Amino acid sequence: MTLIRYTRRPLKRLAAPARLAGLNGDEFEGYASLFNVPDGAGDVVAPGAFRASLRRRPPERVRMLYQHSALEPLGVWQEIREDTRGLYVRGRLVLDVRRAREVLSLIREGALNGLSIGFRTVRAVRNAQSRLRTLTEIELWEISVVTFPLLAGSSVTAIGGAAGNLRAAAKKIAP
Repeated sequence: MTLIRYTRRPLKRLAAPARLAGLNGDEFEGYASLFNVPDGAGDVVAPGAFRASLRRRPPERVRMLYQHSALEPLGVWQEIREDTRGLYVRGRLVLDVRRAREVLSLIREGALNGLSIGFRTVRAVRNAQSRLRTLTEIELWEISVVTFPLLAGSSVTAIGGAAGNLRAAAKKIAP
């Protein structure tokens, strides 16, 4: 008699609030920054660091760029806010712009999903022991869709259109 043994793989919990509905075909959402997570340059953003900047500069005045290039605007931000996880963003790509159409296609296929902030440091504190710099106040200038974000985890979490959202969610769960 053949004995078949099933082994149970441990499940991995993924804290990615990907929505499967509620976005138009040209919209996407994600996290442009995460709180209390060191980036590749040794910076850590503290909760509340964006508060003053967001009061002074509404979402439509924060530029949406491609790879931090001021020559390649992609669309407009509709919502930018701090929550317990980080800097949540929701934006709309302007599909009259060729690069925006390309970016939408790349995001839908999972080939491009990074988000990155362009900012000026207003206040920061460096930990002498860890050498990490904690950013306590940031003047936010722009948020870019990028290939390689400096902060791992700052990424698009959902895109508009049911097919695109399902693909994005599947790629997050099973890389």
